Amino acid sequence: MTLNFISFAIGLCAGIFGGLVGLGGGLIMIPLMVGVLKFSQHKAHGTSLVALIFTGISGSITYAFNSSIDIQAAVLLALTAVLTARLGAHYAHTLAEWKLRKAFGVFLIFCSVLLLLKPYFANAVGVTSGWAKILIFLIAGALTGFLSGMMGVGGGTIMVPVMVLLAGFTQHVAQGTSLLVMVPAGAIGAFTHWKLGNVETDILYGLIPGILLGTYLGGHFAHIISDDSLRLIFAAIMILLGFRYVKNSSPE
Repeated sequence: MTLNFISFAIGLCAGIFGGLVGLGGGLIMIPLMVGVLKFSQHKAHGTSLVALIFTGISGSITYAFNSSIDIQAAVLLALTAVLTARLGAHYAHTLAEWKLRKAFGVFLIFCSVLLLLKPYFANAVGVTSGWAKILIFLIAGALTGFLSGMMGVGGGTIMVPVMVLLAGFTQHVAQGTSLLVMVPAGAIGAFTHWKLGNVETDILYGLIPGILLGTYLGGHFAHIISDDSLRLIFAAIMILLGFRYVKNSSPE
């Protein structure tokens, strides 16, 4: 009962933060599972990816009802993402614990920089079309799938900027499409982690409802709080966490 309550609280926090700033809850969920539940970095990544599948299903349904999903882009992104997600999960499994922690810290800092630069994206749009656009989606999908499987996150950090900057998508369509791609890519990565023993199924009963409710609440709170304030607060938290991961990661 206590484990379900703690896992629900972790999912709720991750969902709220993710819903507020439009990023996957894995960036918050993984540090909480490592810090509070004392999971290994590998198990935190695998378990996070399982929970995020349900976020993708719930979120993409919501966006679909509002006609905010580009099916063609989702198919192209998913084609390569499902191929590389398994590779990313296997690569993470081969890394020593300290190396995976350090890699996750660098990834947190990278995501923070992208979040801080978000307001300037609109001024740097270079829309592509035709075969170039298809190629960009396939490459972005491959990179997203690998990072998703390796880092235990949804991959929106890569997909959303690509769709907004290079394909001219609106933010809502980019996020909705990203959530849909998260389902098949996340499922492949999560299944691979599960086979490798990197998924703690006991906490999923609390984690999944928590992140679903949190994402719903975060999406509503996002309209109340200033977008600039949200980005700065969240980016500051992730930068601090990222540097902590990098600094404290050393060979065991």
